[in-house]
Amino acid sequence: MEMTPLIALVGNPNAGKSALFNALTGARQKVGNYPGVTVERHSGRMALNDGRPVELVDLPGTYSLDPSSPDEQVTRDVVLGRQEGERLPEALIVVADATNLENHLRFVLQLRELGRPMVLALNMIDMATRDGLKIDVETLSRELGVPVVATVAVRKRGLDALRDAVAGLTGAATRAMPVLDADITHFQREARRIAAQAIVEQPRSRALTRQLDRVALHPVLGPIILLAILFTMFQAVFSWSEAPIGWIEDFQGWLAATATANLPETFLRNLLVEGVINGVGSVVVFLPQIVILFAFILVLEASGYMVRAAFLMDRLMAGVGLSGRSFIPLLSSFACAIPGIMATRSIDDPRERLTTILIAPLMTCSARLPVYAVIIGAFIPAKSVGPGIGLQGLVLLALYLMGIVGAVLAALVLRRTATRGAGGGFMMEMPRYQLPSIRDVAIGLWQRAYVFLRRAGTIIMGVTVVLWVLTSYPVAPEGVKQSEYSVAGRIASGLEVVLRPIGFNHEMSLAVIPAMAAREVAVSALQTVYSIDAEDEEAGAQALGT
Repeated sequence: MEMTPLIALVGNPNAGKSALFNALTGARQKVGNYPGVTVERHSGRMALNDGRPVELVDLPGTYSLDPSSPDEQVTRDVVLGRQEGERLPEALIVVADATNLENHLRFVLQLRELGRPMVLALNMIDMATRDGLKIDVETLSRELGVPVVATVAVRKRGLDALRDAVAGLTGAATRAMPVLDADITHFQREARRIAAQAIVEQPRSRALTRQLDRVALHPVLGPIILLAILFTMFQAVFSWSEAPIGWIEDFQGWLAATATANLPETFLRNLLVEGVINGVGSVVVFLPQIVILFAFILVLEASGYMVRAAFLMDRLMAGVGLSGRSFIPLLSSFACAIPGIMATRSIDDPRERLTTILIAPLMTCSARLPVYAVIIGAFIPAKSVGPGIGLQGLVLLALYLMGIVGAVLAALVLRRTATRGAGGGFMMEMPRYQLPSIRDVAIGLWQRAYVFLRRAGTIIMGVTVVLWVLTSYPVAPEGVKQSEYSVAGRIASGLEVVLRPIGFNHEMSLAVIPAMAAREVAVSALQTVYSIDAEDEEAGAQALGT
């Protein structure tokens, strides 16, 4: 059976590579990991204009084939055919930012030295034109000796021409070649020469970007703006999610009522209503809050502000032995510690990378959000303390800030003990400001929502069902609380002795056990435990803030 041709998508960071990948593959994407490393493998199916399918793999962004981080090493190894578990790509699609042509050409020239079939996707050509920059694509193609296609990934322009160019490359004989040890100055001189030949008209000054940076990167206004953005994000998590949470709760109630009315009272009905619908539903109801949190993070990344936030945090983080490069993985850990840890691949200094990995789990991830929401809903009144400022949002912000303070203190100790050493420099390319692509943000939100719902339908449901069975049997005699007489209740009685000094009652002690599998299971566990005893329904509702 003939294998589908593999095409690798490579380029500098911030060249619009992921947007082009989404435009070419749509929803036909898979996310995995390369063997032996914590680098995600993004791949998808792309159909050429002649109908032939190809597999497109989106490689991590890098500035050269001389790697300084694990993700850059994966890019080099895949391109050279050295990556374990990955085929040698049949051709390369190299993505370059048209507004920053000379800098991106250095990497293009380095890839050209490999002698591999490749096509250059000159992305963001619309922004270059808007700035007054005119590039002669034919001259650029002639100077490089490779096909060049002008594209606008976020608007799906130039994709047909790009597919045609790729079709002309597939099937050509390829072989991996060693990277030539040309001096970096050679590539710089050649990039400058080719850019001078291809650029017909120089751009006007980027007045708007500079004006925005004067405010966004101001030593006083910059941190205030960053804090305001974070404040708005946490306020939105509560205020914007009220309506969709209500819809989910209404649907959950209708589903439980329908099952109760139409099914005979048996073990299976009780399991379905109390264990599955109520248990899993008590976690799924927090999906809107998690989606809102991810939406803010994705928009900040796509707009170009995230890198500037890292720049603002560099001076502050230097005081604890880290750099601004650690800020992005730590902010990503607000969503989930796993991608936050994986994002540390971009940190060059191994000591700083290890420190960031160790403190990332201390950040408040989205799995804790349902637990925080329950606690805040139960103890903090839903009232305003100012125009558009809710008390619950302020408390949530305070909880997140406590996680940040704890992580900073841990980093301070680590950088003076276990990971002691001189810190590396901080250098990141400042991308231009741009409006995020609604399509790309929507795809990112769908991927993250799918992961959450998959957990709810597998881990959380499985743990909840097991917990319901353990709390339902053996059946308690009359006058004895079922939650205490059951198998799970007896286990909780032993734990309660240890946990009561910190204020945990019998039900809370029991919820700790399944929460070890996933933090958010604690919410469904409390719902299940309180629903076992009919007389405790009011207490359960109060504990869950409903």
